[in-house]
Amino acid sequence: MSDTLRILLVDDEPDILDFIGFNLRREGYEVEVCSNGRSAITKALEFKPHLILLDVMMPDMDGIETCRMIRGNETLTHTLVAFLTARGEDYSQIAGFDAGADDYITKPIKPRVLTSRVAALLRRIQNPDESLASDRLVIGNLIINRESYTVEKNQEVQQLPKKEFELLFLLASKPGKVFGRDKILKLVWGEDVVVGDRTIDVHIRKLREKLGDEYIRTVKGVGYKFEF
Repeated sequence: MSDTLRILLVDDEPDILDFIGFNLRREGYEVEVCSNGRSAITKALEFKPHLILLDVMMPDMDGIETCRMIRGNETLTHTLVAFLTARGEDYSQIAGFDAGADDYITKPIKPRVLTSRVAALLRRIQNPDESLASDRLVIGNLIINRESYTVEKNQEVQQLPKKEFELLFLLASKPGKVFGRDKILKLVWGEDVVVGDRTIDVHIRKLREKLGDEYIRTVKGVGYKFEF
């Protein structure tokens, strides 16, 4: 099989398959499409995609159930799954992440935004440890420097308190990945440190005040993710 990154696109709307498929192929990805969950599982086992873009609302077997079946198959253990859906309700997102999704992309979506999110997801496969091992992240118009605990945005440099910086660096190290609150507390504050329930929220609020609201997204009931 070639080294080209493979994406399986699953949606019951032919126009969506054509539109998104065209834009992904233009970026150089190998793309296969399916119109329902059952055929998606069969195709995934054959095609072995690096990423599955999966609609939630489909007849017969919806995306949530399809994702659970994918996550239960050892052959597809390392396959990334992102829901692509017009539904933006919090409960739908929570159900998707509970089923094992890696990201949640809401339709309608602009082609450049879609390809940017897809590229961010696929970087986890290409360089799984690169972001965490590096002392410097360059994401969009941000330069995050772990050696100096500084963030540069549009050539303006700010020095952040240690925990604020570590929280930002954690989220930015894997754009698009949702970090649960327990995971954040463990990785930023440590297992032996007892902090209040609102500690993460306060630090997120301070980061948004300094950097703007566009980078850190709240996934209600789940945690936080970094977007650009």
